[in-house]
Amino acid sequence: MILNLKVIPKMSIVQERRKTREIRIGKVKIGSNAPISVQSMTNTKTQDVLATVRQIKGLEKAGCDIIRVAIPDMEAALALEKIKQEIAIPLIADIHFDYRLALASAKAGADALRINPGNIGAKKKIKAVVDCAKDHGIPIRVGVNAGSLEKEIEQRLGTTAEAMAESALRNIRILEDLGFQDIKVSLKASDVSRTVRAYRLLSPLTDVPFHVGVTEAGGLFAGITKSAIGIGMLLAEGIGDTIRVSLTRDPIEEIRTGYEILRALGIRNRGPELISCPTCGRCNIDLFKIAGQVENALLERSSKIKVAIMGCAVNGPGEAKEADIGIAGGDGKGILFKKGKVIRKIDQDDLVDQLLNEIDKMTKNSEDNNGKE
Repeated sequence: MILNLKVIPKMSIVQERRKTREIRIGKVKIGSNAPISVQSMTNTKTQDVLATVRQIKGLEKAGCDIIRVAIPDMEAALALEKIKQEIAIPLIADIHFDYRLALASAKAGADALRINPGNIGAKKKIKAVVDCAKDHGIPIRVGVNAGSLEKEIEQRLGTTAEAMAESALRNIRILEDLGFQDIKVSLKASDVSRTVRAYRLLSPLTDVPFHVGVTEAGGLFAGITKSAIGIGMLLAEGIGDTIRVSLTRDPIEEIRTGYEILRALGIRNRGPELISCPTCGRCNIDLFKIAGQVENALLERSSKIKVAIMGCAVNGPGEAKEADIGIAGGDGKGILFKKGKVIRKIDQDDLVDQLLNEIDKMTKNSEDNNGKE
């Protein structure tokens, strides 16, 4: 039987993006007409300016578009002024309960505020935050978590997706009734089903941009799995304007995972794509170590190429012939190949260095050719 390919339509797995209003967080545009941004959050003490700046700079190199920092007290809020002087990406101040911390953060240079209006208190306090945000030209993210809903909503609806969506809509209306439109919203639970359902419920009811993620997702394996499924499902449905992968790990792992989710869906690429074989009994080199070394080295490279790390010199080039460049191991020796064609043999100890040198050459040649056009 011959498959009739003409009757099978070519369809993207990603639906049309949900239409939203546009806001700006610093120099980064947010909304349906802008690329989906990848965020993270520092886990340093914000009051420790040197440690916080050091972590943010590392995240910048990994491709972080926007960074959020915790503001537990006034010392942390005042530290933002010095932090802002040293970093290049926009900074969001994460505020809970004390509206005065939001005011101080805005005055210290925060590019956006993350608040839950429901736990800020009296309407006059919320109005003070809104007026301050207006004065400084910065947006507000309404952050709704299943674990911190308004008591009235929780008593009536429980900690359900419906409760999360109602809380978000109520808080959006509070800000809009005060004449404030530069709003982003997030609805997060620690499980995928509630998170996805909450976004689906709210999606047709507002044109506010959505920040998407699964909160308290867990360590590396549980967190990546929950985030890839939850964030991936929503992005595939066209829902989501910024994303954060929440992991109990180094925040750089969040950025790496976020971009891999976007890459897998064909939404956004950053830097080289790495493919590697899972290894088998034919593998005679430490491919786990080599793949890790190459993966870490590629984090700071911007070229859009596909790199293959294969364990077997017999099948490697053929199986990875779609890769722009790659290496395959042997017994003491390995090979370097491009587009499936073997270029040369290399001593095993030199495989990684020579691969990275070739990648840098390819990147330079590409940049030079683009410059001549």
